[in-house]
Amino acid sequence: MSLLEGKKLLITGVLTEASIAFTVARLAQEQGAEIVLSSFGRMLPITKKIAERLPKPAPVIELDATNSDDLIALEARVIEHLPHLDGIVHAIAFAPQSALGGNFLETEWEDVSTAVQVSAYSLKSITVAAKPLLTRGSSVVGLTFDATVSWPVYDWMGVAKAAFESVSRYLARYLGKDGIRVNLISAGPLRTTAAKGIPGFATMEELWENRAPLGWDLTDTEAAARGIIALLSDWFPATTGELIHVDGGLHSTGA
Repeated sequence: MSLLEGKKLLITGVLTEASIAFTVARLAQEQGAEIVLSSFGRMLPITKKIAERLPKPAPVIELDATNSDDLIALEARVIEHLPHLDGIVHAIAFAPQSALGGNFLETEWEDVSTAVQVSAYSLKSITVAAKPLLTRGSSVVGLTFDATVSWPVYDWMGVAKAAFESVSRYLARYLGKDGIRVNLISAGPLRTTAAKGIPGFATMEELWENRAPLGWDLTDTEAAARGIIALLSDWFPATTGELIHVDGGLHSTGA
């Protein structure tokens, strides 16, 4: 039997075929899952077009994680396509340009708050909005970039990711009684659309290429996606509040 046979999943963050979320969606279908994608605004038609390139075309619902109306409507929009959910993939993050690229000391709170709301609080917002649909044994999996240290150019997104990692642990605490697991994958840098928006991102690429013990392919999203698929499956029934590194091992090395 396939890893996700019969599972029903909501996957956020599919924008291009280079997205980690796109690879997750593809692998999820290959492993037997039924999926619904989410997008919003000007990205919605892009996601709908990309969804046609999956092994099976997937429905796309509108979901802006900062919009209360969308969050209220989430349950009804999912039910149009799936009767319940066995998992959620959180693969969205955003920070204004002023919050990245070495501007840490100059960034105003308005831009910081945007980064934190979209990149951290949204994990709670989406999970709570979808909670009535989540079955016992469900799995929520998010994507992070190790926030235990500071990184050049990552700046307030790094702070937002630290909040994101903490949010996941608190969700794990409060949703455990309902049999809902919450875990994160910490991937190494990948040349996704989001990464291209970070000024000076090449410095991160060089670090991984030179130091990751297992090596690191900046264009291969499959390793991170496979980690997400594993956590969505029933093979980690007693794991929650965890952060698993899929970064070629760089997190384990010293300076």
